[in-house]
Amino acid sequence: MMRNHLATGTAAILTVPLVLVAPAVSAAVPPVVPPVATPPAAPQATPATTRATTPVVAPPVRPPARPDVAAPTSAPPAAPLPVPSLSPANIKAHLARFQAIADANGGNRAHGSPGFLASANYVKNLLDEAGFATVLQPFPYGGLTGYNVIADWPGGDPDDILMVGAHLDSVTAGPGINDNGSGSAAILETALEVSRQGLMSSRHLRFAWWGAEELGLRGSQYYVNNLPASERSKIKGYVNLDMIASPNIGYFVYDGDNGTVAGGTMAPEGSAELERTFKSYYASIGVPVQDIALNARSDHGSFLAAGIPVGGIFSGAEDIKDMAQAQLWGGTAGAVFDSCYHQSCDTISNIDDTALNRNANAIAHLVWASSVTSAPGVVWQDRFESATGWITDPAGTDTATSGRWERGRPQATSYQGPKQLGATTSGVNDLVTGRWAGPSAGADDIDGGSTSIESPPITLPAGGPLRLSFSWYLAHAATATDADHLRVKVVGRTTRQVFERLGRPTNRDGAWGTAETNISDFAGQTIRILIEAADEAGPSLVEAGIDDVRIDRGPGRLL
Repeated sequence: MMRNHLATGTAAILTVPLVLVAPAVSAAVPPVVPPVATPPAAPQATPATTRATTPVVAPPVRPPARPDVAAPTSAPPAAPLPVPSLSPANIKAHLARFQAIADANGGNRAHGSPGFLASANYVKNLLDEAGFATVLQPFPYGGLTGYNVIADWPGGDPDDILMVGAHLDSVTAGPGINDNGSGSAAILETALEVSRQGLMSSRHLRFAWWGAEELGLRGSQYYVNNLPASERSKIKGYVNLDMIASPNIGYFVYDGDNGTVAGGTMAPEGSAELERTFKSYYASIGVPVQDIALNARSDHGSFLAAGIPVGGIFSGAEDIKDMAQAQLWGGTAGAVFDSCYHQSCDTISNIDDTALNRNANAIAHLVWASSVTSAPGVVWQDRFESATGWITDPAGTDTATSGRWERGRPQATSYQGPKQLGATTSGVNDLVTGRWAGPSAGADDIDGGSTSIESPPITLPAGGPLRLSFSWYLAHAATATDADHLRVKVVGRTTRQVFERLGRPTNRDGAWGTAETNISDFAGQTIRILIEAADEAGPSLVEAGIDDVRIDRGPGRLL
């Protein structure tokens, strides 16, 4: 948190009567990621490419297979998710990482420094691995380049964005573990818990870690000022965490209902709801709170100036705890809330662990309570036990002369080991490249080129992470080459290949495997699943199968 002389309103904490309440998308920012020595990010999905063909109804699959591929099953609506309790060990691990980064980079994580950039990349890499869409937004200040980390959770209403932020920079004097590693770690762990739980939010969730707050809110000002007005209007609430674990603890909630008159800026409509949500949490755990007047002392000021509803919590800085506050929260009256504020002693030892855990869980409570949520569940699945509308050769471009895709009960074949599998992963049917064994192992395998089959239309929900999973095998003789293949693509407004297995000049026996891929970029679209297999390099024994195709709401991993 920056010092008082940078604030535009009254910076001192206002003591007001105790208030207890009974319990009760994405903006365009340039993805510039400078190279630094930080943990590697998770691998990214294959970029989408524009679909080049229009599906047409192809000739029916070869008899005597039954009419090709009763509607696919879907899960009933899931019950709301309970608000999680964040892991104290995980939060402290983030703080330990920030401390180690500062120790390795001159003792601080200040604007324009290697320590700040390493902190930003630490945050970004974890969020990438968790399935967020993240960018580093560069901005110039003081002859140096600063960065904001912006992370969007897939899904939710893009016109109703809840944004949660904390500044990531420290002053040059020290590592800034309370100010503001505490807020940064709390929202980082909240975001990671969103991913672990597969949170399905009716609102679009966006998290931010700001640069150069200590120099006058420079990062958040740059972000807000460079958003088009149409994008600013989509942010229906911004929540700020700046210092939440001060050793001589105070529990302050931003005054969103304009109940604190003196020195505060009038809160935009919608701020009161954020204040009430925080207070309901503290009341539920028996912790009294006090209001703090809205001002421009931290990054919420950038959003306040743009008329965006704001909320937040704070544990005190250089102000003096009075006797009444000591009676409320314990600690030492007549002493400052954080005696290491903006000093080299603001280390991982300068943290009240109880306050850190309470306040981190307060932000998790707000994120969950502010969104209509549901648990992960099955969106769509097909086990191929009945016809559901799969179409062979949807584009009319297949060249295979035998072994075309069909749904049915496969017959096992063997050539130097199993090739076509007679056992499916569930039930008796699967998708298979020619289900008949014939007089020899290669009598009904893929020959002469490629074969494809496409699912019926699948409408995906707009909210939450989505993953596609399926069982598969590709088998071939030693005459195969890497031109022979099995591929799976998702076709929506764009087409993305999500799976590929290539042949090779060795004998490969048939064996069921499983694959899973994140398809959250298709949320809200109507898609089809396109499966392709080929014997392209000349005569070779090539067999392929697919079974148990399903789409789930919930976190997944990228292939």
